[in-house]
Amino acid sequence: MRATIRIGSRGADVQYLQNQLNKLLSPSPNLRADGDFGMRTYKAVQRFQTLKNLGVDGVVGPKTWEGLKERIVPPPVANAPSINSANTPWMTIAANEKGQLEVPGSLHNPRIVEYHAATSLQATNDETPWCSSFVNWCLKQASINGTNSATAASWVSWGQAASSQYGAIIVIYKPSAANSSLTSSGNHVGFLVEETATHYKILGGNQSDQVKESKFPKSSWQLKAMRWPLAS
Repeated sequence: MRATIRIGSRGADVQYLQNQLNKLLSPSPNLRADGDFGMRTYKAVQRFQTLKNLGVDGVVGPKTWEGLKERIVPPPVANAPSINSANTPWMTIAANEKGQLEVPGSLHNPRIVEYHAATSLQATNDETPWCSSFVNWCLKQASINGTNSATAASWVSWGQAASSQYGAIIVIYKPSAANSSLTSSGNHVGFLVEETATHYKILGGNQSDQVKESKFPKSSWQLKAMRWPLAS
């Protein structure tokens, strides 16, 4: 049985992994089989785990090793946009909302109330966690149907699975964050700006009570899903 490997690992197992990913993924990630588990290998592993419906953590353990024995033939999605599409109009919309923030006291930011109106909850205050409302609102402005739900977890099975890329809708989870000002459930959803070896950089709502880009450390936040819109 091969050892569990992850970003930073080196050696023959990593080299075998890189060769398998090059053969099994289509299009091939064209990894250099140098035995060095770097960021490109990490992202290819995440892509592989997504397509195989494995836990997407970028760590190669028993289940991922077993999956690497079989070729991936992902089912086609009719009229679906390319996972690698650079066309992300919702990101421009979201970026233009930076700086919208909650109003202290009894008053409420009408823009945040407008975000809530894009969901079935239709909360009328800016204290109700609004990260999912913000994502729904941004997609609606881009003429894309969201989940119509104010719950972050509603995005886990929405659209189609995506690998780590700019503009992907990302759901992360931190048990100790439940019932905080950020999230009532411990789940949070936003738009991925960048993933590094240690952090997810997310553009989202209700981040420090405002729309902004924030870094969420992987050491405390678990990835639940990365999703991409289906074509209308």
